[in-house]
Amino acid sequence: MNLSFIPAIDWIRNYKKSWLNGDLSAGLTVGVMLIPQGMAYSMLAGLPPIYGLYAVTIPLIIYAFLGTSRQLAVGPVAMVSLLIASGVGQLAEAGTETYIAYAIALALLVGIIQFSMGFFRLGFLVNFLSHPVVAGFTSAAAIIIGVSQFKHIFGVKASGEKFLDIVSQLYGQIANTNWITLAIGVAAVVVLVLIKKFSKKIPGPLVVVLIGILLVYFGGLTEAGVKVVGDIPSGLPSFMPPLFDLAVFQKLLPVALTISFVGFMESIAVAKAIQAKHKDYKLSANQELIALGASNIGGAFFQSFPVTGGFSRTAVNDQAGAKSGLASLISAALIILTLLFLTSYFYYLPNAVLAAIIVVAVYGLIDYKEAIHLWHTDRTDFVLFMSVFTGTLILGIEEGILLGVVLSLSVLIYRVSYPHYAQLGKVGQHGEFRNIKRFPEAVTDSEVMIIRFDAPIFFANLSYFRDKINDLFMKTPEARYLIIDAGPVSSIDSSGVHMFADLYTDLKNDGKTLLIANMIGPVRDALYKGGVMDKIGKHHFFMTVQKAFDFAKHGKENTDIAVASQRF
Repeated sequence: MNLSFIPAIDWIRNYKKSWLNGDLSAGLTVGVMLIPQGMAYSMLAGLPPIYGLYAVTIPLIIYAFLGTSRQLAVGPVAMVSLLIASGVGQLAEAGTETYIAYAIALALLVGIIQFSMGFFRLGFLVNFLSHPVVAGFTSAAAIIIGVSQFKHIFGVKASGEKFLDIVSQLYGQIANTNWITLAIGVAAVVVLVLIKKFSKKIPGPLVVVLIGILLVYFGGLTEAGVKVVGDIPSGLPSFMPPLFDLAVFQKLLPVALTISFVGFMESIAVAKAIQAKHKDYKLSANQELIALGASNIGGAFFQSFPVTGGFSRTAVNDQAGAKSGLASLISAALIILTLLFLTSYFYYLPNAVLAAIIVVAVYGLIDYKEAIHLWHTDRTDFVLFMSVFTGTLILGIEEGILLGVVLSLSVLIYRVSYPHYAQLGKVGQHGEFRNIKRFPEAVTDSEVMIIRFDAPIFFANLSYFRDKINDLFMKTPEARYLIIDAGPVSSIDSSGVHMFADLYTDLKNDGKTLLIANMIGPVRDALYKGGVMDKIGKHHFFMTVQKAFDFAKHGKENTDIAVASQRF
């Protein structure tokens, strides 16, 4: 059996009795959290609360066996739920049978995308979304999620997916506020915050759920207009193949891609943070994609909407002592018991309490500290953060993540097209060659120009490379030698090879000589195969800048010729 495909085999074979108490404690704690959270996030996604419980059974079990993280708690999360509401809400009315069918079909589509990415080892693609972009998007989405729940806390009607639309509708409905509902919602928020502050071991969401149910039941508050969850069907989710319609998949594809990327990023980020504290196992990004994909595919056949790893639950899982995937299996078992025997007790659960749980949960996702940090350390990344943050608030969730992708790629293209370069000078009589802008004491030679290019050389930055060389020669026209410190050049494409040939020819025609130092083997191989090394001359390649400089100044014999010809 393939251990790499089923990582659970490893922890099952090596399970220690000392892990059991931690797994049991963590499994029960997270299971208790998942009950109100699952229902709350299902409501946020525009689905009946029962589907939130379905989403934390089969997916949780599948991930326990296929995931490489032993603490990651998979289930509904606020971000994905809002994306579901945003994407599916454009195709059907929330809560209808068509809407539910589309949401479940979305889980299948997300699962197929994530599984395929993992199978074809495409986990690296998420790296194209930079951290400032993710932080800006997440912060804005958290605000939209929180504001979208105010309608339940105020007891009014409001819709919309954009921040300004939601705020405008809430403002128009403020006169219709149900004050009892508002009191319940605010009290739930206060209790959750206090519990979170003073004891992380107490399951705050469950506490406010129980208090809310008791208040409504014994106070007869439904007659006062307090909205409650109502009837929740009991029993396990039945096996039901999801809607498989290519036309529907085509309409759902944009939001499916967004959820696939955003969900995986959230999951792998928290998994990495927790794994750093545990050195007894390793994470695999591609296997995580396979595990999440399989969880969503399997869940779709048992009426689950898209799921991923959650920040708060995973942190609680780790703090409660989880050592293996058994903790997730125990959590799933507790949810199954709830589905079988306890759903009727949630009839009087106020919607305002579920909304309060979401508001408190997403508040922690507003990363204002990152914005402050970027302002002091990297203004470009700060502008990137604020652009995505503002764009997401104004344009909406899907548009915001699209803007983030475009900006990330734009910054990436700019940085690789205009990389750092430096003119070098010698520090001390027997010192090293350093950037003259950082080392004002560095001495340059009017006859020998030394430049370092700190990037791979390929078609996108060739013009910039040549322009900088030309600029330096214009400032020092008497220079007879150009030494390129090629140490930082990690790779070169065919366009770069041609550029070196043209550079050599142009310099030679001007009575100047090209010397190359520190070039690594693979780059030298490319020049050799392209015939450029022979054209330039192997005696013009050096192991160090100092040797190239000595050759230029004193005509010393190049002892590196044999090394250069070995092409390693």
